[in-house]
Amino acid sequence: MSLTEVLERLRAAEQQAGRPTGSVRLVAVSKGQPLERIREQVLARGHFPLAENRGQELRDKAAQLGPEVEWHFIGPLQRNKIKYLRPVRLIHTIETLWQAEALAEAAHGWGHAPELLLQRHNGEAQKHGSDPHELPGLLRAVQDTGLTVRGLMTMAPYGDPQRAEQVFADTARQAHDLGLGELSMGMSDDFPLAVQYGATLVRVGRLLFEDDPAAHPGALIG
Repeated sequence: MSLTEVLERLRAAEQQAGRPTGSVRLVAVSKGQPLERIREQVLARGHFPLAENRGQELRDKAAQLGPEVEWHFIGPLQRNKIKYLRPVRLIHTIETLWQAEALAEAAHGWGHAPELLLQRHNGEAQKHGSDPHELPGLLRAVQDTGLTVRGLMTMAPYGDPQRAEQVFADTARQAHDLGLGELSMGMSDDFPLAVQYGATLVRVGRLLFEDDPAAHPGALIG
């Protein structure tokens, strides 16, 4: 599916949800993709944030694609990988205070700081994210580091639309209660549903980069 087709689906979802056109930003998940394909499939068609889940891959791509690209980080944040995230504007995956503290320390050396989203656990075993009950305290503690928290991120369970709907609704409700405006929710398989529940960022990779998404069912790269 082309970027144009993905955007058409996104705009249709906005319209169906009664939301203004352009109220949801597409984040192109470029992990694992060669530079030329990223240029052809995304960057040649407009200005869209690119998202990576590995620090070294992000560092290398940022160096080659130039400073005009807006980078997001969507992978688990490890202490020894933070040094690679200097080009990043928004990190979606903060789940502990030490991560924010380490980023704040690194930002002093960089001369600028990324903005943050707190990752909300979706209830599945083995998934990343902070327990919803702990998010208010985590938010206050992260803000005390001096970093800016823009909102929440979550990943809905794959292949369970009813559960996904509940996760999106609960995350949107908690973001509102916490006074946070940004919601990173929805990927290739469920972003229209996420838009119905207030997503402001959708993370789409597979639909943008696979010639035939149906040929790889269950392959989630965003």
